[in-house]
Amino acid sequence: MSLFEHFGQKRTREEAPLAARMRPRTLEEFIGQEHILGEGRLLRRAIETDRLFSSLIFWGPPGTGKTSLAMIIASTTRSHFETLSAVMAGVADIRRVVQEAKERRGMYGRRTILLIDEIHRFNRAQQDALLPHVEDGTITLIGSTTENPYFEVVGPLLSRSRVFQFKPLTDDEVRQVLERALADPERGYGRRAVRVDPEAMAHLVRIAGGDARAALNALELAVESTPPDETGTVHITLAVAEDSIQRRALLYDRAGDEHYDTISAFIKSVRGSDPDAALYWLAKMVAAGEDPRFILRRLYILAAEDVGLADPQAVVVVNACAQAFEWVGLPEGQYHLALATLYLATAPKSNAVGAYWQALAHIEEHGAGPVPLHLRDKSDLFHGPLREHYRQTMGEHPGYRYPHDYPEGWVEQQYLPDGVEGQWFRPKGHGYERIILRRLERLRKMKRSGESAHHRFAASPASPASPDSSDSPDSPDSPDSSDSSDSPDSPDSPDSPASQPRRSR
Repeated sequence: MSLFEHFGQKRTREEAPLAARMRPRTLEEFIGQEHILGEGRLLRRAIETDRLFSSLIFWGPPGTGKTSLAMIIASTTRSHFETLSAVMAGVADIRRVVQEAKERRGMYGRRTILLIDEIHRFNRAQQDALLPHVEDGTITLIGSTTENPYFEVVGPLLSRSRVFQFKPLTDDEVRQVLERALADPERGYGRRAVRVDPEAMAHLVRIAGGDARAALNALELAVESTPPDETGTVHITLAVAEDSIQRRALLYDRAGDEHYDTISAFIKSVRGSDPDAALYWLAKMVAAGEDPRFILRRLYILAAEDVGLADPQAVVVVNACAQAFEWVGLPEGQYHLALATLYLATAPKSNAVGAYWQALAHIEEHGAGPVPLHLRDKSDLFHGPLREHYRQTMGEHPGYRYPHDYPEGWVEQQYLPDGVEGQWFRPKGHGYERIILRRLERLRKMKRSGESAHHRFAASPASPASPDSSDSPDSPDSPDSSDSSDSPDSPDSPDSPASQPRRSR
């Protein structure tokens, strides 16, 4: 290394951001992750004895020490250490590193450790290029990632690696990081007169959210942007701290794990009828910049899947809120997001609509049966020779019974194909489903007694059926008592269905 290169690197280190300057250099300086680096832990023993024979995957949120630990390994191991960034590197860079590693191993017997930062950004082909060389020990891989490696790293490479999960730092650990930076005379502010008020320190710690890098960046901004007072002291007050880190940086990637974990927590909170939890996760998604239409689409689904017939108005409310959001937009549209969320979270729940999937599974397993003859389109509208031809071809069959000619608007007849029993739809009796259950039970009783077969309306089609005691005018499913014969739905009205020719009777 030339003299100019030496001074260039020294100047680069001195001008680096505080978070880069304060990276721990040894395991003793490393703060946090006691569950994997505490005394006697496997990873600590492997680093201290320089026996990293297995590849490693460091998985955790930003600012928790993944890259710092890899750099500690680089400084303590006797192996050659290489670093690649998955954002910038490609297969050609991997081949170069592998070729040099083979030469180094053959000539000097020296192992090579390769750190790949943000390994989840490598595509499958790039990860596959590493596989044979990790397999034969040419390189020992250390991959760091903020995404779940069980989804982002190919299975063969993952099976040859040990995964260590990094956790967000605790508030006490973040405080230690900041206090060390204030006290360090070489890399921090130990040579400068800096005074941080306790409430300012507490704010920096709290808002950092377990991210040491975010805390150090905020401290650096506060110190470097605050002029010293008459005594030469840089005084960091709460107001200065609030200006330096005004908003917690939310861990949320709309294409990553946190996106799916948060929407999962949101949906499960709404399904579990916890309005406070539902609002919390909703607020997190909106604050992190999630697309509100994605949230509304999930609420549309939940209204049918988890509320369903327990409250048929649920999907209506969500639809109204979605339309209102399109008119209003953000930020006021957050009212409509919250309204739809709270309505569903406090509504009675039922998944009885899921009976559809049971019917679909039956068809996929057994195939779809033929439509019963009396249900087929226009089967009773043929006349003369055509009707006789149809009878000879298809055989005799009972005619279709028009339900409105019978009490309750119902008549017993076969609607499913032969051999199909059904019985998929089973309301739970929550909310509006209580009324549905009463109605279904009434029809079952009529079916058992054969009542509908003996009470046709032939003599007086306009006379109403005797109402059941459960269908009172106050019941949500009762007809409006104000309907008159002038109504379009009245049997005597020229526009009523009874006065029009029916396609299938």
